[in-house]
Amino acid sequence: MRCVPARMGSPLHITVFRERTIELIAPRAGGLYVDVTTGLGGHTEALLEASGPDGRVVCIDRDPTAIERSRERLVRFGDRVEFHQTTMSDVRRALAGRRVDGLVADLGVSSPQLDEAERGMSFRFDGPLDMRMDLEGPVTAWSLVRDLREDALANVIYEYGEERRSRPIARSIKRAIEAGEMETTKQLASAIYRVMGPPRFGQIDPATRTFQALRIAVNDELGELERMLDALPEVLADGGVAAVISFHSLEDRIVKHTLRAMECVEVMTKKPLEPDDDECRENPRARSAKLRAARRLPRDTQEDA
Repeated sequence: MRCVPARMGSPLHITVFRERTIELIAPRAGGLYVDVTTGLGGHTEALLEASGPDGRVVCIDRDPTAIERSRERLVRFGDRVEFHQTTMSDVRRALAGRRVDGLVADLGVSSPQLDEAERGMSFRFDGPLDMRMDLEGPVTAWSLVRDLREDALANVIYEYGEERRSRPIARSIKRAIEAGEMETTKQLASAIYRVMGPPRFGQIDPATRTFQALRIAVNDELGELERMLDALPEVLADGGVAAVISFHSLEDRIVKHTLRAMECVEVMTKKPLEPDDDECRENPRARSAKLRAARRLPRDTQEDA
């Protein structure tokens, strides 16, 4: 969750694991770093500050609004920062053969994306069934639920949302579509509530898992993560550190198993780091965050082995 100060008039957002990420990467003057999920620039800013006066950061994000806002935030760093509007899996092309001393990946959606009704990512606001991080993307939540067969939709909700009642939820969504009642996030939530029951005070909203599943499917989030991780051996310089922050078990599982299986990296976090009580109080959305990191082993060491 990329939670950083947004534009004037927006609620305050806070970068998750800012200090601990910098401790793990240990930026140095003159180093080159990449933030593959720049968002509003919280981790990028920290990398630039810690690598002054001449460290550089390559910023990647598929959301054009995030790129625009991070440009505004980071303007004081001048040509020490460069921007690429693309997906995290495109990190090789963005780096164009360069190897980095550190990589940050802060997965999931940013607070502004959740809080802007027109993005359609949250059941808290009534908006279109969109859920795209890149507004030029070909698939929306509406086209997904419309075009998938009921059994395929149930599989998406089960696999990506870990929702046990995926089949009746998929059936309820399809019935709402047939009735012409599936154009907004509120209508999607209503279809879910007809199966799960209404939200109860102090409990997780029953629509949470289904919304998560559809968002992951629309943006191919797990595929993007896997392809980005596969690029680490190539894009990390010797001794370079990758720090990955995940927000649900599906992401964390992929990160854990992929890093452990890589012979060319040393896992620095035997168990994932979790936010302390102070950080959770300051930023409730951080409570599910997990941070894992790995360091690229020297290439000559691997050859000797």
